[in-house]
This record gives sequence, structure tokens and C-alpha cells, in this order.
Amino acid sequence: MELTFLSSLLRSGVTSICFAVIATSCKKQSVTLDPVPLTTYFPLEIGHEITYSLDSTVFYTNFGQQATINHYEVRDRVDAQVTDNLGRNSYRILRDIRKDSTRPWIPDNTFIAIPTGNSIEYVENNLRFLKLQEPVRQDFSWEGNSFIDTYTNLLDLKYLEGWDYIYDSLNVSLSINGLSFDSTITVLQRDEFLGQDPAIPNTQYAEKNYGVEKYAAGVGLIYKEFIHWEYQGKFTQSPGYSGYGVKLSIIDFK
Repeated sequence: MELTFLSSLLRSGVTSICFAVIATSCKKQSVTLDPVPLTTYFPLEIGHEITYSLDSTVFYTNFGQQATINHYEVRDRVDAQVTDNLGRNSYRILRDIRKDSTRPWIPDNTFIAIPTGNSIEYVENNLRFLKLQEPVRQDFSWEGNSFIDTYTNLLDLKYLEGWDYIYDSLNVSLSINGLSFDSTITVLQRDEFLGQDPAIPNTQYAEKNYGVEKYAAGVGLIYKEFIHWEYQGKFTQSPGYSGYGVKLSIIDFK
């Protein structure tokens, strides 16, 4: 895939998101869903299973001029109730992966979900995210990455600093891949661009950070899009792009 693909990402903002606007006399109102457990939108019953189409964006080299998108299917299954390192009741989620439906499933990853009563914590690759938070109200925000050490961690995680997760489009019906959901919520995580379009000559630096997740009542996560990349200009030691991206969209559940 050529560099023009990345330029088009910049111009399009990676994806298009429709915002539900509720107005009375041209003023936006605060909308709160009737109180329900957060596990309504993040079910954790043993055996609950969701299959996704996964698009993974990677760069050929550490700082490359080209990106490629690899396609997979992944299956997340709530496997068992466990205790986390703080002694709290938690749930282990196992992920299997395959190239397509003609291939066998292969174990890929393990996640931990912790329902605290007023939040859902989620541990992925040893990073703890605060996925959902009460109250579920239009424009309510919280620091979703506040548990992540973005400064002293050996990994380069500084780009995750200060992300404000925000509820949007509450109780909205949605169809994805032929599946219909009566009540969904959207969590806007980040939409940030720094620097100058790399397509502009002599651009020295650019950075893109974007994240959004959608959840359906009684199902859980039905859509996720994330991308992070940095561009270093041609006058640096290693010109080009580094970063990664992922897109998940539900194709089945039970």
C-alpha cells in the first residue's frame, strides 16, 4: 500500500462517525440512560462469545514508507471467573484467531475484565483500561487510560496520556455486518492530529491518535477502531512512519 493511503487517512480523519444530536429549542440536552448495570453493555456470563472481523494495520519497518492491512477473524470468549491481583472478582476472556473461516482457531491472547460496580476495567497486554464508567450520560467523560504509566513504562506509551473517554449516541439502534442491535452506546476515546500533513513537502513531524468503541446491550463490544502513528521527516535519521492500527467489527455472537 502506497504512502498516499496514509495521506488519505489524514484527509478523511481515518473514519466517519455519525453523532446523535438531541436538541430542544436548538440547545443540546444531557441524556442519561435509565440506571442499568454496566454489564448490560459488557456481559460477563461464562461462555458468552463474540466473533469479529479484524483488520490490523502495520508498517513494514520500524519507520517505513508503506503500510499494509492484514485481515483476520478473532473470537473472544468469557472463559472463567477468577481473582485479580487486588483480590477482586474478575473474568478471564480468551481470544482465538484465524485467517478466515476455512482455517482452524488458534489461541492468541488472554484478557481480564473487572466489573467494579461503577466501572469496567479491562487488562490487555498488561495495560489496564477503564472501558466504561458510570453514569452512562451524554457527554460524560472520564480518564480511560489513567491506570497506564505513560512516563516510566519501558514501552513507548506517552501517546496514551490524557485520553478523555466520552459517551455519545446513547440508546441508538445500529446494524453492523447484517446484525441489528436495538440499543447501543458509543465511547469516543481520542481524535487527535499533531503536526503537518506528511504529503506536504518538507514536513518534519506528524502524529495521529484515534480511538472509538461501540457497545450493544446484551452483547458487549460490537465495533472498535484504533490507530496510532508517527511520521518523521526526511531530514531525520530514520524518515517514515511507525505505529499500528486495529479495527474490530462484530460478525457473530452467542
